[in-house]
Amino acid sequence: MRPPHTSPVTVTRVTVASSVFLANIPSPDRGVWEIGPIPIRAYALCIIAGIILAIWWGERRWIARGGTAGTVIDIAVFAVPFGLVGGRLYHVATDWHRYFGEGKNPLDALRIWDGGLGIWGAIALGAVGALIGCRVKGVPLPAYADAIAPGIVVAQAIGRVGNYFNQELYGGPTDLPWGLELYRRVNEVGDDDNLNGVAINHIPILGSPVHPTFLYELIWNLLVAGLVVWADRKFRLGHGRAFALYVMGYTLGRTWIELMRTDEATLVFGVRVNVWVSMLVFAGAALYFLMARSRGEREDPSLLRGKDAPPVDEPGDEAEADQEAKPDADAEPEKASDSDAESDTAADEKADTEKADTDEKAGTDRKADASSKSDN
Repeated sequence: MRPPHTSPVTVTRVTVASSVFLANIPSPDRGVWEIGPIPIRAYALCIIAGIILAIWWGERRWIARGGTAGTVIDIAVFAVPFGLVGGRLYHVATDWHRYFGEGKNPLDALRIWDGGLGIWGAIALGAVGALIGCRVKGVPLPAYADAIAPGIVVAQAIGRVGNYFNQELYGGPTDLPWGLELYRRVNEVGDDDNLNGVAINHIPILGSPVHPTFLYELIWNLLVAGLVVWADRKFRLGHGRAFALYVMGYTLGRTWIELMRTDEATLVFGVRVNVWVSMLVFAGAALYFLMARSRGEREDPSLLRGKDAPPVDEPGDEAEADQEAKPDADAEPEKASDSDAESDTAADEKADTEKADTDEKAGTDRKADASSKSDN
């Protein structure tokens, strides 16, 4: 039944608008929740969840490849802080105009909780931290990278959920059913604040719906993780080749997804800077993948145990030890017999000497008696 005081045209328009709205993806009304004085940020939670999953999965893969339990966690103590710093430095360097210049506050560059982590800086400086950790533990860095490769790309997928809450990483307008609705968010004083504000209504802003490029990258990252796991099992990738495959797969998707984005970014020759970086990194990873092929399959598991791991007895060591011990045991009686023979010889010599002394003494006594009789 049509509501009173409405025309058929009005009802039709409302119905069509509702259908279109329900078919699109709505954005969250906020990305931050206040629990007392503590702000809970969806972006930070996603980053933490991704790190935990990457470490957990990397640990399982490391042990399966012959490594010692706890190694991935110990190295992550170095790699994670370096990666976070590197990711922030890359973001600030490529989007410097957001933090430096007239009317800008350079201290905002330290507000990592407001989002803004560049994956290339995170990987580059994170690799430095991982190298330090690998040196401390005495394990090869390429083997460590292979173990954590699929976990890293899944962690990136989880991080894209944080971009969804922040209403960032989106593309141009679209009429596709999965278009993303963007809402105007304001803070407590009524100013526009996309990161910390709250949507006062759910009326899409001008240009919505848009391509949810964060979602495209999320799905792509999961596919790359599956590819790395499959190829690693089938071809027993080692010496950093699984990690190189992850980098190639990720950069391939990142290039075309980056070209779809319309949010603000630094341009180089009219192209987003991350497009150039993705292509260069892809070329480097592909070159390494081909060069590392000459090293063969995976590293010897003994190299993954680290210098602090207890020695592991190889099969047959115990039997060899028994065999080596057996001749020594057989030699004991011989030594004992030789010793007894020497003792017997010494005893015989001593007895002969004592007998000779006794005979000599007896002869002397007889001569003395004879002399005594002759004197008488």
